[in-house]
Amino acid sequence: MKDLRIACQTYTWEMLGPAWRDRPDDVIGAIAAAGYAGIEISDAMLGCYSDDPGGLACTLDRHRLELVAVAVSSASGFTERDRAEGDLEGLRHWLDFVAHFPGAVISLGSATAVTGGPRDDKLAVAAEIYNRTAMLGATVGVEVAIHPSSHRNTLLFDRADYDRMFSLLDRDSVGWVPDTGHILRGHADIFDTLRAHRDRIRYLHLKDADARGRWAMLGQGGCDIGAVLEVLNEAPRFNHWVVVEEESDEAAADPATAVATNRALMRTLGF
Repeated sequence: MKDLRIACQTYTWEMLGPAWRDRPDDVIGAIAAAGYAGIEISDAMLGCYSDDPGGLACTLDRHRLELVAVAVSSASGFTERDRAEGDLEGLRHWLDFVAHFPGAVISLGSATAVTGGPRDDKLAVAAEIYNRTAMLGATVGVEVAIHPSSHRNTLLFDRADYDRMFSLLDRDSVGWVPDTGHILRGHADIFDTLRAHRDRIRYLHLKDADARGRWAMLGQGGCDIGAVLEVLNEAPRFNHWVVVEEESDEAAADPATAVATNRALMRTLGF
């Protein structure tokens, strides 16, 4: 996998919440300074660029970074029937935004329960939103993928959850962004899960967690990086982007240093 391209996810800063007071340009500059080739940025982090894809493109060009994806979430968790049309309207905006960046992907957040109600009903709503977004994406040339997580109230935690959701999604149009950290926290065998749904993989989130499910700096938890990357050889639609993401305590204390440390680790592995 010598042709891998290494990018960075901005959630390392976003997870700071109100403690983060910088601008998108500060995050972009830190990622570029660390030596990454690309960036995945969440809708919450775009700030002044939320309605200005041209401005973002100029800033990324100046820093020699490519936009790998925009990660989009919703306060509805994509599971509330009465908010589905509003979610889709917002997603149309982000599809049009990402269409300015050839090859970039829309990553949709994990189906998450924000109210009570039958689990199957909520999964059905999420599947409908994911499928309809992919159909809309096809009209503007943007690929759509889902990003299951292990965070609180997620409906996509273990292998059975993944299997159920993928059974509801169009096989050709809805991709998957596997996240090694989230899979480690909810799956008995990370490689079983990766291989089972490898045909859906568009790109990879590389993150680490220890045996107790606590986030760890990359290479200090249970993620066998080399073995994970080998699985990507079996993924026919993998676009060669590996997005490194960091949620550890070290990252919370100093995001820029944490992402630079991870980039240095990837270089020792030949990437």
